[in-house]
Amino acid sequence: MFKNTVLKNISLKNYTSFRVGGPAKQLYQPHDKADLISFLKTLPDDEPLLYLGLGSNVLISDAGFPGTVILMQGGLNKMTKINDTILRVEAGVSCGSFSRFAAKQHFSHCEFLAGIPGTMGGALKMNAGCHGDETWDHIIAVETINRKGETFTRKPSEFKIAYRSTFFPQEEFFLSADFQFPKGDANIALEKIKELLAHRKNTQPIHLPNCGSVFRNPPGNYAAKLIEACGLKGYRIQDACVSEKHANFIINQGNATAKNIEDLICFIKVTVKSKFNIDLMPEIHIF
Repeated sequence: MFKNTVLKNISLKNYTSFRVGGPAKQLYQPHDKADLISFLKTLPDDEPLLYLGLGSNVLISDAGFPGTVILMQGGLNKMTKINDTILRVEAGVSCGSFSRFAAKQHFSHCEFLAGIPGTMGGALKMNAGCHGDETWDHIIAVETINRKGETFTRKPSEFKIAYRSTFFPQEEFFLSADFQFPKGDANIALEKIKELLAHRKNTQPIHLPNCGSVFRNPPGNYAAKLIEACGLKGYRIQDACVSEKHANFIINQGNATAKNIEDLICFIKVTVKSKFNIDLMPEIHIF
């Protein structure tokens, strides 16, 4: 690994789950929170910043990112049992790892996180969820950092939390979160995780490069159902293809570009709007 090292003009293809994206001006992976604080203080105030975890839920253009990408996964990776009711997890920990950690600490309602293909930082930003549970349902506090390297402890009430979105009026990024789950049985929780992962394997194209769900579910409906009803399963633009397994997934079949994928997203939106008069909202963030 290259912790505490600045890499210049490096391709982001290997750092996104779509396996697309041009070069970043520079890429940095902090060793820990103190390292990140020190690094941020060296950056110009107007430096474009992009925090990446596992690179899911993002589409980075073929032109790349004209600033600093901070790779959280592998750096901020601590998980701690604070007491009998509270767990603390840093933003670079994968959702699956935290789900299993919480289960082994005899907590329940943590299982859903195993089905989210990203890091906890991304889950906080997106209020990620599945199977009726959402990330912010269980949070009692978060730690954030601004571009000057200043840290803050925030309460959930300071954020505007909605379906697949978290809004805060200031530019701050998540460092860690304190979760409070109900007590449970470790064996039962781990079995639920196993079942959830088996279901995910059977229903999602996890063996091919993808970003996770592309669109949010519209009120009272499902994006996948609408896309499939338009006959778009298997539809492709070059190597960007609507999954045959799950219509709300776009897969890279080998040599797709970010533009191919973005063009396919736009085509899906236009087609669903034309047939059902429903505006699909992308869940994916495009840079």
